[in-house]
Amino acid sequence: MKGIKLLLAFVLSVSVTGSALAAQGYQTPSSDLAALVDAKLAPSSYLSGDGQWLALFDRKRVETLDDLAKEELKLAGIQLNPANFSRSRPRTKFSGLQLKHIATGAVIAVNNLPNGVIRSPKWSSNSEYLAFIVEQPTQANLWVYNTQTKQARQLSDVVLNSVLTAAPYQWLPDSTAIVANVAVNLGKPRLTNDSNSVVPVIQQSTGQKAPARTYQNLLTSPFDEQQFKFYGQGQLSYIPMSGVASAIGQPALFKSFSISPDSTNILVASIDEPFSYQVPYSRFATTWQVWGMRGYALVELAKQPLADNIPQGYDSVRTGRRDFQWRDDQGAEVIWAQAQDGGDMKTDVPHHDYLYSLRSPFKREAKLFAKVERRFSGMQWANENVALLTEWRFSDRQVRTYVIQPRNADRNRVLFSQRSYNDAYKDPGDAIYEHNDLGASVIKVVGGRYIFLRGDGASEQGNMPFLDQYDIKTNTTKRLWQSKAPYYERVRAMLDDEGERLITIRESKTQQPNFFIRDLDDDTLTQLTTFEHPYPAFKGVTKELVRYQRDDGVELSGTLYLPPGYDKTQGPLPVLMWAYPLEYKDKAVASQVRESPYEFTYIGYWGPMPYLAKGIAVFDDPKMPIVGVEGKEPNDLFRKQLVASAKAAVDVLVEKGIADKDKIAIAGHSYGAFMVANLLAHSDLFKTGIARSGAYNRTLTPFGFQGEERDFWQAQDVYANLSPFFHAEKINEPMLMIHGQEDPNSGTFPMQSERMYAALKGLGKEARLVMLPYEAHGYRARKSLLHVLWEQEQWLDKYLFTDKEADTETTEAVVDVNAN
Repeated sequence: MKGIKLLLAFVLSVSVTGSALAAQGYQTPSSDLAALVDAKLAPSSYLSGDGQWLALFDRKRVETLDDLAKEELKLAGIQLNPANFSRSRPRTKFSGLQLKHIATGAVIAVNNLPNGVIRSPKWSSNSEYLAFIVEQPTQANLWVYNTQTKQARQLSDVVLNSVLTAAPYQWLPDSTAIVANVAVNLGKPRLTNDSNSVVPVIQQSTGQKAPARTYQNLLTSPFDEQQFKFYGQGQLSYIPMSGVASAIGQPALFKSFSISPDSTNILVASIDEPFSYQVPYSRFATTWQVWGMRGYALVELAKQPLADNIPQGYDSVRTGRRDFQWRDDQGAEVIWAQAQDGGDMKTDVPHHDYLYSLRSPFKREAKLFAKVERRFSGMQWANENVALLTEWRFSDRQVRTYVIQPRNADRNRVLFSQRSYNDAYKDPGDAIYEHNDLGASVIKVVGGRYIFLRGDGASEQGNMPFLDQYDIKTNTTKRLWQSKAPYYERVRAMLDDEGERLITIRESKTQQPNFFIRDLDDDTLTQLTTFEHPYPAFKGVTKELVRYQRDDGVELSGTLYLPPGYDKTQGPLPVLMWAYPLEYKDKAVASQVRESPYEFTYIGYWGPMPYLAKGIAVFDDPKMPIVGVEGKEPNDLFRKQLVASAKAAVDVLVEKGIADKDKIAIAGHSYGAFMVANLLAHSDLFKTGIARSGAYNRTLTPFGFQGEERDFWQAQDVYANLSPFFHAEKINEPMLMIHGQEDPNSGTFPMQSERMYAALKGLGKEARLVMLPYEAHGYRARKSLLHVLWEQEQWLDKYLFTDKEADTETTEAVVDVNAN
């Protein structure tokens, strides 16, 4: 009788799963999964420059569906809210603020903020003020918190415009005022489009090559152009701490602005007509000028034309002057780059870029500052004696950084670092910064010769963060501190000049990250924060870094998570793998470990971790490297190496006795979804697949994708071989596809999933397509997230806990049970 009851329970559970997948409308997953959507994570932290104040912002991770359904305009690659002249979907939002004083431990809650979303926090250089934006339905205003008075207040009545300048304000380095981009057209009558103003949209090519990736939300009509100008137009304004704003210059379409280190000038980039229907606003024609603080143009640096004909290649650039920036260690000196190869890195020249400089009062001719052998990547400034110059090249993924003397940048350069940008083991870390006498942020230099570096410390044993002291004079590095097992601890700030007192973030497999003060001299550790564990139901999850090898000798790794209470005597488990393929030029680099076995076990709603609650094992981020060898590009070997990596992952889990080889699912998002479809088409390793926000037909991205530089006409076989749409007839396993209906990501048009589903359906394959209203490439609405968790839960229940034969039999059994 007991056996019959168990069988009946199994039959009913399968029938529920089958009928559940036929349900319509938004659904909610089981309680353990649903709780993850509302879990309160540790707040986001912003440390003041003097290391004395820690601003803690409650993260607003989830939206309502009504929030996403609000009107938005899609213009020149931007999604904007016409009601408040802001970006409609900023990545980082906050809902509350408190400050912690490092020395005393005192916590101050900021309770007088209006209802709205907080974003874009920035400390003043003197650490006296914390500025941030409070965005409401019809306006976005600037607020400041004063650490002296312990009060927050709205700084000014002006409404900010973040349509083109996503961060629409900047502190003067001397902390006396803020320059902001103001929404001058807010409150004016909205533009209307009637039939009399509708005209044919005509585009004419010039005969020049103009390769461009597939962009979405571009301008499509003259009316779009009018709206772009209306909503993009801003007015720079000077706002002192009194809050009385004054206009700087005339309104324009400001793409960017930055203030000189001496707080006297503004580097301004404004967009010019004509616009383009082929590329986003970032590549529109732009005028670069230096303004005085009253808005008078002191010098015009460049009139960049529309950049719709940049040569093919990831390290190719526009011709003429570009990459304008202030020299942070000087009062007012502009630096820019200029290609010496026509913008094409494939051109053989001794130096691909020259750097030029022009100093206030901007009356003289620009001076040649430095010659750059490869493509200029960036400058990090310390003082007149020390700066770091970085160059790179895509063909071999190489990046090089030199220590230079800005007074004579082409003499006595010292090679600081040379590596593949994929090579985590050779990453020297990032320099510690401080504010100089002007208030500008520069590399911290002690004694004229020492800089400090903090990094992840990637190694074969996993990431072990460190703090190093680099001696400029001897070009040597001394390790001051490194994280030790069983903790994962990383440096957030230095509190002295010797690197002995540090603010760190420390965590373990079971302990949530918290802030500490570490004193190396006294060998003490003082805890500053006590954030609670956000996932109490998952405290028993175990974690293991698994190392294994592909058949071509490439070393691989992934992180294995097992459900609470599991041990191997219980037998093999169903497994969910979640992965994302990456491209490399070096086998050794592709084999590197890039995570720590001691990091806190996050159980976010986004990836595979929730399904540990179902009693399955999760193999997260099993490496799927695609390596270009013997002169071949990585994608020439994509399918073979992808399948080999997946097979190695399956084999190691089966050999360990963890995985039931007949109950393994593969899942991924974006390029990971592309991977899923390819693995289902070209292997029989998996029972099912889950593919989210993917692209499946590479001919719809004909001018490149991911790391592929060749266009479709140069590599038609590669594009066809990589496209699972071309091989849909080979997919013999059920596939769940999920996609946001408003996905703006380059290449992952919602049509990609719709066409792939149509192909699978037409071929008689098992597939399910879920299109999420109002959602973009990532999903934000609470209803959507709950529904995605439900879809994936039901799919895994159906295909990992049953097989086809059992499914057929139980369907018949259910009919009999219901009939009786």
